[in-house]
Amino acid sequence: MHESSVARRILALSLAAAERNGGGRIRSVRGRIAETEMLSRASIELHFEALAQGTAAAGAALVLALEHVEARCRACAAVYAPDHHVLLCPRCGSTDGEELGATGLWLESVELEEPA
Repeated sequence: MHESSVARRILALSLAAAERNGGGRIRSVRGRIAETEMLSRASIELHFEALAQGTAAAGAALVLALEHVEARCRACAAVYAPDHHVLLCPRCGSTDGEELGATGLWLESVELEEPA
């Protein structure tokens, strides 16, 4: 995932969660991203901040845990860090690999400001 698209998805999910809970301003968003790419937390935060301007999430804190998911080669059993979703074993060159964990984005909480 590219950082901008990740931030856009986090914002959309956060705004939808806020609406389901009566609306209002979002104070913070907590979640985690498990990916086979090396994502930049600072870049995601920067994109989120820019995209959130003019929305209920403007000024919200974004607290993310980033987890890099490794892979195991089915041919030689080597464990390695995939490069941009490509499961190419650096030891034997096989493309028959398996991810060693779930990938994706999970929002754990969206904290809303108390009504005035």
